[in-house]
Amino acid sequence: MHFERLFTSLLSAVGLIACLWLWSLATTGAADSLPLPRFVSLKSSEVNLRTGPGTRYPIDWVYHRRGLPVEIIAEFDNWRRVRDSEGVVGWVHRALLSGHRGALVAPPHRIFRRAPEAGARALFRAASGVLVQIISCDGVWCKVSHDDTKAWTKQGGLWGVYPGEVIK
Repeated sequence: MHFERLFTSLLSAVGLIACLWLWSLATTGAADSLPLPRFVSLKSSEVNLRTGPGTRYPIDWVYHRRGLPVEIIAEFDNWRRVRDSEGVVGWVHRALLSGHRGALVAPPHRIFRRAPEAGARALFRAASGVLVQIISCDGVWCKVSHDDTKAWTKQGGLWGVYPGEVIK
């Protein structure tokens, strides 16, 4: 009799643990169900890039540029495998990433214009590596913000947006 009660208690405990484990899987946000790959930006001015998806993995690099665009190429639990503009790949916790889109000016430089037309008046020229915030893209031109100035540039001259991608 005592053995049956112990066995029943053990089965109940195992069932409870299994239910809690399944509930935790459903609520941890293991995957964002957003398309891969996709661009995001760094949310903080200090972000650790790790060699694997967890804090037990060593830090391979530390980014010090808030808003820097990175491309998510894989997901594992709350970790995102990202690639930067130089091709460096590593893992970042999802809490350190933002859906706000930034882009880097591609080499050698870009001219930013008042309107999305090749003949529109130039507002400024930016060197390769300058960070801009994307406001919108129509698949050919992107409207961006830089130092409180809003201007347009050809989409192909930016790293952080896909060719032909529309952003509203």
